[in-house]
Amino acid sequence: MAKQWYVVRVQSGREDKVRDSLERRVKAANLDGVITRVLVPSEKVTEIKSGKKRVRDRKLYAGYLLIEADAATGDVPEQAWYLVRETPGIGDFLGSKKPVPMAQHEVDKILMTSTASADKPKLVINFAKGDSVRIKEGAFENMDGMVEEVIPEKGLVRVTITIFGRATPVELESWQIEKI
Repeated sequence: MAKQWYVVRVQSGREDKVRDSLERRVKAANLDGVITRVLVPSEKVTEIKSGKKRVRDRKLYAGYLLIEADAATGDVPEQAWYLVRETPGIGDFLGSKKPVPMAQHEVDKILMTSTASADKPKLVINFAKGDSVRIKEGAFENMDGMVEEVIPEKGLVRVTITIFGRATPVELESWQIEKI
């Protein structure tokens, strides 16, 4: 029993609904021994908006699903192939005329990213060096500055502001500033 992973194009933004629909159809057609897993590659990210921290899923590859199928003959079984292709929201398998399985190292990398982010979400800071920002809270409230450095490990942003005619760097939490 050689299981292979395949990539399928789906409607962007509807990956979760298409996955659920495909899983229901696989179960109804009694093909759960052939198509063993359907995965939307995603990672958990932490965002800070308005001073509130929230964890959400971010899709790694928008518009794609990964399907693990038993390809004992080297190809996806014809019945499973048609079931997948006829599922609403699915375009087609990646590959020229027939589905091409993913290399194992690519699969391992995607699965590792998905499981590692579930344990420790990544912090997303939506600022880049050179952005003009306004400080919303703290001792320097309502002052404008320029982002000099983003420190994602600590959730900090180093901003240069002008105090008494001198450029002064200050480190602020990412939620304390906003883009202008």
